[in-house]
Amino acid sequence: MRAPKQPCRARGFTLIEAIMVIVIIGVIGAIVAVFIRAPVQGYVDTRARAAATDEADLALRRIARDLRLALPNSVRVSGDGSAVEFLQTRAGGRYLTLDDDVEGSPVLDFDDPANLSFTAVGGTKPRIAAGDYIVVYNLGNPEDSESDAYRYVDMGKGINIAQVTAVDFASPNNPVVTMKSNPFATQATPIRSPSNRFQVVSGPVTYACEARKDGGRELVRYWGYAISRTQQAAPDGAQRAVIASRVADCSQVFRYGSEALRRSALVVLNLALLAGNGNGDATLVRLASQVHVDNTP
Repeated sequence: MRAPKQPCRARGFTLIEAIMVIVIIGVIGAIVAVFIRAPVQGYVDTRARAAATDEADLALRRIARDLRLALPNSVRVSGDGSAVEFLQTRAGGRYLTLDDDVEGSPVLDFDDPANLSFTAVGGTKPRIAAGDYIVVYNLGNPEDSESDAYRYVDMGKGINIAQVTAVDFASPNNPVVTMKSNPFATQATPIRSPSNRFQVVSGPVTYACEARKDGGRELVRYWGYAISRTQQAAPDGAQRAVIASRVADCSQVFRYGSEALRRSALVVLNLALLAGNGNGDATLVRLASQVHVDNTP
């Protein structure tokens, strides 16, 4: 007679065994996390600092490139150093005078306001067009000076800047420029350039550090607005573009040399950005640069 078969026992983990495995895995995970956290956090911090540094460097390079095109003696910085403004040049050249004795070619007349056209020697095509400004011997002297291009709003009172209405390129190397008016001939004392030079100005440009609605700060570029005798950190009617966000401090972003050193001056740029690491912490990234400004008119 055969013995009855014994029932098969189901094999598996007991609850205690499962709990022990979970605890052991947790301990191992915690140990691994301790060693991994520092390198990962270092990578995150480094990436945040690199992004902020690149942003600041790009902003400073953009400002420097524009400042090198500034009209001589047109750079001005706000009292708290949060904004810089200048008149940006597009080109330059030499104007024809009576002393050149070129028959049939109009000259820049410093005596007769009715003469609105002059010949640009050497050609400026296509860097001069209607709507640009012609500036002669800009010294940028205070308020009452007739050699300050920011006085463009004082049309008819004797200034050194005139707006271009047309350019005739029939002779490409010697185009004839027509002005809206001839303020050079209404100056109390005609201020001629010793080398008969002029600059072509496309308009004013402002870089300003300003507060955002969310409490942060940003660096903004303004352009495409009217020339004004007084500096405005946020000019009316201007086009606007943000070139750097996360700015830490708006004070003394821009500094300019003293009056005694402005013939060959430096604009000092000091930009500090906050580099966030995603955990609510932020480190400060500060870049400084110096831009030489040639103020020889």
